Amino acid sequence: MNGIKGLHHVTAITSSAEKNYEFFTYVLGMRLVKKTVNQDDIQTYHLFFADDKGSAGTDMTFFDFPNIPKGVHGTNEISKTSFRVPDDAALDYWVKRFDKYDVKHKGIEEQFGKKTLSFVDFDEQQYQLISDQQNEGVVSGTPWQNGPVPLEYAITGLGPIFIRTSHFEYFKDVMEKVLLFKEIDKDGSIHLFEVGEGGNGAQVIVEDNVILPSAQQGYGTVHHVAFRVDDRAELDEWIKRMPKFGFQTSGYVNRHFFESLYTRVAPQILFEFATDGPGFMGDEPYETLGEKLSLPPFLEPKREQIEKAVRPIDTVRSTKEFEKEYL
Repeated sequence: MNGIKGLHHVTAITSSAEKNYEFFTYVLGMRLVKKTVNQDDIQTYHLFFADDKGSAGTDMTFFDFPNIPKGVHGTNEISKTSFRVPDDAALDYWVKRFDKYDVKHKGIEEQFGKKTLSFVDFDEQQYQLISDQQNEGVVSGTPWQNGPVPLEYAITGLGPIFIRTSHFEYFKDVMEKVLLFKEIDKDGSIHLFEVGEGGNGAQVIVEDNVILPSAQQGYGTVHHVAFRVDDRAELDEWIKRMPKFGFQTSGYVNRHFFESLYTRVAPQILFEFATDGPGFMGDEPYETLGEKLSLPPFLEPKREQIEKAVRPIDTVRSTKEFEKEYL
């Protein structure tokens, strides 16, 4: 058993697939690598934003469930998602960029020896940028080559995921004894865990919080986080392992772009294990990735029905030229 390699993707909920696409494409400069639907709810878009090649460990994905209420942040939730940028100078650029685009942010701060910049989107979804300047560990991805952000400042992948819990000792046991993370640092009630090669791409920050009320899931909150495993053989090891610790699981799920296992490890905390491959390049050329509605083979016979159920969103970028914005 090789164990978890790091973060694979984070899936969150948005109030508007259109606004979400605009924000991630034109403000954050991440590449839409797949426009598809929720495989369990085909009237709901599922958008995947990642690095230039759609690499595992770089993607943030979104559902736009119809008529869902706004979420409420609190304890017992995956509370914030981080994105990696190359160095501290990149954060200076992003402060200017966020000011230009009226993105609410907290300015540059320090977290476990690394510079960060926390911000929110139009749904008050919580994010931060984290500098890779002092980082060692899991290698990050490749910035979107044709996007609007200069490559030396651009987002390259996922950084530490934040979780708040009112059951910290239990959650620590799950992280260390079941998932094989190690606690490597702490700052008051904030604890830093890492796995595999470590570094920004393989860390989870857990806050022991019994003060806030429990979070309520809705738009503006995270649905689940996925961790990277090598392949199907490794996934099968986790399928066998989790029930031994008393966890119910989804069993094997083929998501077409990767293979998965889901398990709820604590109240309102849903974890996924996902394979690195086969990835997003199988059904679309690199040049037009994410421009057409992509469906897994089992949904392809329902394409006509699905295209009527979901409103069209124009995600064509191959015909546009983005000028790099130096601020």
